Amino acid sequence: MASTACRRSSLLRYQVVRSYATASSSTPRNPGLADKLASGPSLDDFMSGEVDADPSPSRITFGNTKVPRLPSYLKTTIPTGDSFSSIKKDLRGLGLHTVCEEARCPNIGDCWGGSKDASPEENKRKATATIMLMGDTCTRGCRFCSVKTSRTPPPLDPHEPENTAEAVSRWGLGYIVLTSVDRDDLVDGGAAHFASTIRKIKQKAPNILVEALTGDFQGSRAEVELVAKSGLDVYAHNIETVEALTPFVRDRRAKFRQSLKVLEWAKEAGVKVTKTSIMLGVGETEEQLLDALKELRKSNVDVVTFGQYMRPTKKHMKVDRYVEPAEFEKWKQVAEHMGFLYVASGPLVRSSYKAGEFYIENILRGKANPTRGVKPEVLSQDSKVETSST
Repeated sequence: MASTACRRSSLLRYQVVRSYATASSSTPRNPGLADKLASGPSLDDFMSGEVDADPSPSRITFGNTKVPRLPSYLKTTIPTGDSFSSIKKDLRGLGLHTVCEEARCPNIGDCWGGSKDASPEENKRKATATIMLMGDTCTRGCRFCSVKTSRTPPPLDPHEPENTAEAVSRWGLGYIVLTSVDRDDLVDGGAAHFASTIRKIKQKAPNILVEALTGDFQGSRAEVELVAKSGLDVYAHNIETVEALTPFVRDRRAKFRQSLKVLEWAKEAGVKVTKTSIMLGVGETEEQLLDALKELRKSNVDVVTFGQYMRPTKKHMKVDRYVEPAEFEKWKQVAEHMGFLYVASGPLVRSSYKAGEFYIENILRGKANPTRGVKPEVLSQDSKVETSST
């Protein structure tokens, strides 16, 4: 009796298990795909290189086809070189941070790597390093930026101005760009820390040109003037995008008009050259971009750069489109026609990309557009700037 009950229990368990199984079928789910795979090239064909490379209209495409593919002109090589290694070693030794690394800039190898044919001294002189002051944690969360964020970042390092000046003098660079995370947690937004760093660099290496790429200091004119009067050569503040897209691209505390005021105040404080940068490919229209350029000229901004927005991670804002190099060239011509002192425009151009080369070669040596001032026909509401292909 017990033996019979055991067999029945085992049979019942077997039937329950079988009830969860999917019935097998000899018919393939996709007979068309099976036929294509059976008639397609074999492994031997691929190894011998005898596969037709001409794509078929019926080929299978994997991945997200709705997202624009990265064009070949935006692909860069892995950074190498003695100059690259030297700069990175110095940074690590002094505990400094660069926006080149934190923002995953695609040009880090180009800016730091130098040339194989040039001497170490020449490479250092041509290299551009962008040091990020006040730590690596920002109090704002712009939708295009990969720098980590926090409402309460670590306190400032009081030795950072001295360490930065020491690093700059050790490298022997000809041009240095200082930028910073936004520190809305500080009373002055870190303006005094920024100004102190600039003064110490000028004391240790007076021949080095210093560009300061600052935040908006929450619209405080006193803080902007403090940095502007610290001895820098170029005051930069990025508007990033057109006015209509600012609320969707930048942190909610960043305002287009506020950024224009920062640039105006810096110029009024005696800065010789003011500079800003605009990303393309975030959804802007030609009319919006033209209006932004007009507003920049009204604010007496001298230098503008255009670059392609590159999505750092899948968590960030998507790329609307990849702008062709020819279109970057057209916007360069438009901006020069409007009277900007110098314009750098290209898919891989960033605000501080090869800043030394652009600035030294084109402004200090008098190769920039000599036209200054806004042309009346450009600022006229009825004016039309041709941006179609030539």
